[in-house]
Amino acid sequence: MMLSVKDLAFHYRGGGDILKGVSFDLPAGCCAAVLGNNGAGKSTLIKCINRILRADAGSVRLDGEELLTMPHREIARRVAFVAQTAPRTQMSVYDMVMLGRKPYMKWTFAEQDHAVVRETMVRLDLWDMRERYVDQLSGGEQQKVMLARALAQQPRLLLLDEPTSNLDLQNQYQVLGIVREICRTAGISALVIIHDLNLALRFCDRFLMMRGGEICEYGDSSVLNRDSIGRVYRIRADIAEMGGRKVVLVD
Repeated sequence: MMLSVKDLAFHYRGGGDILKGVSFDLPAGCCAAVLGNNGAGKSTLIKCINRILRADAGSVRLDGEELLTMPHREIARRVAFVAQTAPRTQMSVYDMVMLGRKPYMKWTFAEQDHAVVRETMVRLDLWDMRERYVDQLSGGEQQKVMLARALAQQPRLLLLDEPTSNLDLQNQYQVLGIVREICRTAGISALVIIHDLNLALRFCDRFLMMRGGEICEYGDSSVLNRDSIGRVYRIRADIAEMGGRKVVLVD
């Protein structure tokens, strides 16, 4: 077992509970889609796991180690987070990706750091734009740069908050395909907040469906069905099979 979340709770000051005793396990090598309407607690969940937000209660163990009491530098060696939007900065693409190696840096970046950055950028088709400034890129290109920075951390757990929101169709498939491949080949786990159920079905192994700060369903693709979609999204939809793949058809 790689990631184990138990009874995770959180509320914002002066507000109600956002997470209400969330518990689930995610094995190594799995990519899990975090699904639900806006306000369900999806982003809060992954920010609590990464200690961007401090949970009120609960436990988050990665490979048996408790993340909620771990120093932030040590967390950064194990967990990488990609937010919905990239920071607007006049930093070169290469330097931005190199920031992913910062948790490992002693006095300066080593040759191995440069090798990891180059390999990651080539994998995401970013090498040719390495000297461009991040704030000169399109939203989709910026999102790929932030994913490259996360992958350069060589994490054990990857947390992605709507990584395809600014990407065109080709890049959506490329990015999610790379995430799935890395999970399987490197044995890491990923939690991906995603709104497109059909992209989730194509690239994810597990499905964590949230509503009102709680988990409604969690498991393999069998939990994504007409009843669960109705409860979580309040819409009518059917699951069909086309070309050997499951697809969601909204009424």
